[in-house]
Amino acid sequence: MIRAAVVDASVAIKWVVQEPGSDLARTLAGAALEAPDLIFTECANILWKKARIGDLDKGEAEARLEALLRAPVRLALDRDLLKPALHLAVELGHPVYDCLYLALAQVRNLPLVTADNRLILAMKRRHRETPRVLALAELRHEFHQ
Repeated sequence: MIRAAVVDASVAIKWVVQEPGSDLARTLAGAALEAPDLIFTECANILWKKARIGDLDKGEAEARLEALLRAPVRLALDRDLLKPALHLAVELGHPVYDCLYLALAQVRNLPLVTADNRLILAMKRRHRETPRVLALAELRHEFHQ
């Protein structure tokens, strides 16, 4: 069972928008969660996209953002993570904004829980095991241990 973890926007958005994996994302409710402060900007952008294509109206998007802003997630300043994030981005050939989550997981020695398949694949190509990255779907297995 996950007691503490870093989560990214691909997981956090599932707390307020019903999509595949939402039930698993909500199982993290009792864990001590951390994220770079970028998480809320990324989630707001996802909500904007959903409003733009008509999946949500403006009021729904705003209400869901308000709910996210109240989520019990300990935030780390992006600027404090930029150097290790840039190092990881160059090593992985992956965008810095995603690597902010990896950098926080590495600095705090916590697993990163993500539903971002591109990030998961980038980490699988890496030869070192840290930070530990868990696909959201792996939480099923974590709860049965």
